[in-house]
Amino acid sequence: MHTLFTPFRAGDITLANRIVMAPLTRNRALPGRVPGDLQVEYYRQRASAGLIVTEASQISPEGQGYLDTPGIYSREQVAGWRRVTDAVHAAGGRIVIQLWHVGRISHVSLLPEGMVPVSSSARAANTKTYTAKGFEAVSAPRALRTDELPRLIAEYRAAARNAIEAGFDGVEVHGANGYLLEQFLRDSLNDRTDAYGGSVANRARLLLEVMDAVVAEIGAGRTGLRLSPVTPANDLGQDSDAQALYGHVVERLAPLKLAYLHLIEGATGGPRDAVPFDFDALRRIYKREHPAGAWMVNNGYDRAMALGVVARGAADLVAFGKPFIANPDLVRRLREDAPLNEAKRETFYGGGSAGYTDYPALEPAAA
Repeated sequence: MHTLFTPFRAGDITLANRIVMAPLTRNRALPGRVPGDLQVEYYRQRASAGLIVTEASQISPEGQGYLDTPGIYSREQVAGWRRVTDAVHAAGGRIVIQLWHVGRISHVSLLPEGMVPVSSSARAANTKTYTAKGFEAVSAPRALRTDELPRLIAEYRAAARNAIEAGFDGVEVHGANGYLLEQFLRDSLNDRTDAYGGSVANRARLLLEVMDAVVAEIGAGRTGLRLSPVTPANDLGQDSDAQALYGHVVERLAPLKLAYLHLIEGATGGPRDAVPFDFDALRRIYKREHPAGAWMVNNGYDRAMALGVVARGAADLVAFGKPFIANPDLVRRLREDAPLNEAKRETFYGGGSAGYTDYPALEPAAA
């Protein structure tokens, strides 16, 4: 019988267990959006996870939406990430990078001079982002032109290529939490009249073209995707028929034979049942076409829930976010049913080693 601690193969990536460290924005990159010594140590400490998904990392300068988040588009960033992946691999871990474009969730101070955020539509989000001045309202975006989308897709492809050069075991495309790709998916925002707006097929087009491009560059077995069908994150309203929209998306994704799909169940970091949605129906659609495709679940899982969902075959992998912030040895703590450290919320975003690399691990077991 499979358990949370059984080894697993997600595409081309062999995992020591089914516990995944979810992507967690921590805002500690060096100038140039480069990972440094702190990131090397932070991820090395957590290498016992079956798989680490890094903090979201922008595919281009235009894709940045928060202060001091890392990128994966420059030579310096690739070199910085190489130090991280080497450290994780030396500790026996596996690690993929999350590829990110925030779309309209940005501020002009974070973008190259003269740029404004871009989105599916020219409608500002009623939310804030983290800038050099603290939390500020996001800037109004402009709608991407149809003729700009091939360039955007090429940037995802180049970022995936850079990730492999940086030593990552693969990539996770960020299609969730109200960022750019989801800004195209949902009809609560997407008001386009071109081939990327209107019907479900049109609104899903950009996401699917990005996934096709990434798979063509690095292979399906090293490619994952994160989706959040009903999260209200970043002021993105609910789609008029989320079940149909995301059913279409996973049905179209299945033939690609991705390494995994990563589903946020409910409101990201909030209630799991705030909006009715049948996540298992999506899993059935996906598995019908791609039985070996790994199904990763996320949002509010505790030990008992995680053990149960894997034992009954309703998920292959379980991603944990906040527990990994405060517990570098979370896998051991879950296995031994040991108490967890409490995370210090005030150190989540920005700062140095405090609340980042200084959380204690359990004492070594007595011989």
